Amino acid sequence: VLVPSGASLEQLHWVIQEAFGWENAHLHEFRVSDRRYGVNLEDGWGEPALDERRATLKKVTRRGARFTYTYDFGDSWDHLVEVEDIVPFEPGGTYPRCLDGANACPPEDCGGAYGYHELLRAVADPAHPEHEDRLEWLGDDFDPGHFDLDDVNEVLTPFI
Repeated sequence: VLVPSGASLEQLHWVIQEAFGWENAHLHEFRVSDRRYGVNLEDGWGEPALDERRATLKKVTRRGARFTYTYDFGDSWDHLVEVEDIVPFEPGGTYPRCLDGANACPPEDCGGAYGYHELLRAVADPAHPEHEDRLEWLGDDFDPGHFDLDDVNEVLTPFI
């Protein structure tokens, strides 16, 4: 996903939520180097998090930097975010913009990576005891191998 370097970590959070089709129904945090950023600054887990609304990508990262984004502490969706490149701002460009991707995003509240793999197993196996329940929960149109770049870009809300 291409985002401006002046984007805050809060804006990046929203980009990730929209790109994944998630609902921002859970807590999240960023870990950049040894610092935590979030919106729940006094969460009771060690040092208070720094305010993600004030931390821009250009202030806290650089080309080649890697950091984590964790969403839903119960399901523990841990994402490794890599700053692949820093490119000049294109006047008139649309930001954020998804450049590439693969597969459907896991649905909200499916149990994290382990739960998602179990969900896929149940859906793929008509003899699985949870097959019908899981298909009903997912809906008829869920295809785990589907990715549509245009669809993702349509839901990304431009912020510049």
